[in-house]
Amino acid sequence: MFRFENIAAFNYLWLIPVILVVGYFFDRLSRKRMQQAIGSRLYPFLSSSVSNKKRSFKTLLQVLTVFFFVLALARPQMGESQQEVKSEGVEIIFAVDVSESMMAEDVKPSRLAQAKAELSRLVDLMPGNKVGVVAFAGSAALLSPLTNDPGAIKMYLESLEANSVSSQGTNFTEALKVSKEAFERGGVTTDEVVKVTRVILLASDGEDHEPGALEEAKKMAGEGIRIFSLAYGTEKGGAIPVRDGMGFLKGYKKDRQGQTILTTVKGDALRALAEAGKGSFYFATFGGDQTKLLVEDIAKLEKTQFDSTVATQYEERFQALLLLGIVVALLELFLGERRSSFRFWKGRYEVPPA
Repeated sequence: MFRFENIAAFNYLWLIPVILVVGYFFDRLSRKRMQQAIGSRLYPFLSSSVSNKKRSFKTLLQVLTVFFFVLALARPQMGESQQEVKSEGVEIIFAVDVSESMMAEDVKPSRLAQAKAELSRLVDLMPGNKVGVVAFAGSAALLSPLTNDPGAIKMYLESLEANSVSSQGTNFTEALKVSKEAFERGGVTTDEVVKVTRVILLASDGEDHEPGALEEAKKMAGEGIRIFSLAYGTEKGGAIPVRDGMGFLKGYKKDRQGQTILTTVKGDALRALAEAGKGSFYFATFGGDQTKLLVEDIAKLEKTQFDSTVATQYEERFQALLLLGIVVALLELFLGERRSSFRFWKGRYEVPPA
């Protein structure tokens, strides 16, 4: 089977008539200007060394060069082979804390901004897995169902803000329940034969204001759902900025007594959830080794084959056309416009060239 992969490349064939038209008009213009400058009687003597046939041949070579380059750019392909492509991995839900405490800037630019950047990096480091996104604070909401499209996951991660859910606070229990529902609705159907490895990755500063999360984590671990956790923030803590609609800083959030609220990371709570969920706990550092360790731990889990597709591959044949275009271009470059044999005119006497 013969085909062109890049049909759009043929649009560049319009360069051929442009070369012909521009070359024709420039040739006429140069002749006219020379005749005006040196006179119509002297012009034939001074231009007698120029070969019109060689000029025309050089123009033809220029046209052929463009033609061969366009054909090569169109990527002609001949012959085909089929290969089975298998998609294997685990199902992962990124449960991201979007409570107001994640806006603290004790890590720059903020805890939530760091979490979004690190999770986007994780998507690139874990190809083949199905990933979903859940945003939670006082309540939880599924933003992206399980998908193996990394571009879609990154788009949803980038859209995470403090107003992504309806109520504030931090409720790990609700986040775990919504994540479990996402597996049931969009994951691979499990039975006695098919087993799927499922992971919930909690990205939070650890401030849980609701009870029951540990019991829920233990229950999910018994059902085969592993829980990993990433802690964002510092033990020193930071204030929660308050900004206007334009994003300018107005001040910092205060309590009822008018004191600035300092929020600190609660690593112990996240570590306890990871232990109950038979996973691992990591203290996130921007661009640090913790992300690589997390990827390695998840890579050790048993993978599931999600689907299998047959991909058709074609053999590229553009190399010969590209080489031919280069050879023709070099030939045009080194080909002169002078006649191979002519006689110079020097005053009254005409003598052969030295």
